[in-house]
Amino acid sequence: MNQQATPKDIVDTAVGAGQFKTLVQAVQAAGLVDTLKGPGPFTVFAPTDEAFAKLPKATLDSLLANPSALRDVLTYHVVSGTVQAADVVKLSTAKTVQGGNISIAVSGSTVRLNGSVTVTQTDIKASNGVIHVIDTVLLPPSMQTATPAPAKTGNAGLGSAPRSSVWLVAGAAVAAGMGAAIARRATAR
Repeated sequence: MNQQATPKDIVDTAVGAGQFKTLVQAVQAAGLVDTLKGPGPFTVFAPTDEAFAKLPKATLDSLLANPSALRDVLTYHVVSGTVQAADVVKLSTAKTVQGGNISIAVSGSTVRLNGSVTVTQTDIKASNGVIHVIDTVLLPPSMQTATPAPAKTGNAGLGSAPRSSVWLVAGAAVAAGMGAAIARRATAR
């Protein structure tokens, strides 16, 4: 009898790949396991463990402790429907489940999302969609800000931190509803 193995769903495929441990942990913390095991179909731009390692530890810990903000970040990596690589390269944007848009640019064989996130592997098939591997965690527009003026030394203790880290933390704080408290503290100095 010649039985063909049924493909695993997106969550089980990510677990089996071994390079998405942090993503799977985040999906569990955000309460999205049942959704991503559902019928879909979904297209997931999946950050690897190395992509998550680029985030400051405090930011990752903060997101893992705040399911609502974490859900926003994770659902920004998901597009409804199955969008294969051959389809992705024909698009200039894709609407995410979170509600924001991801910009898509193709240069030769390289696909970049939002200008700086590179798709490193495509078309990992799952029973309820497809996974495309990315090298950096995508941030939804609600966590992005305009390019800030250079920080003053001693400005809330962040003057020497890399600018991207400062704004990532600030964006996570805003998404977590802590933006007003941080702004009051910063203006009180």
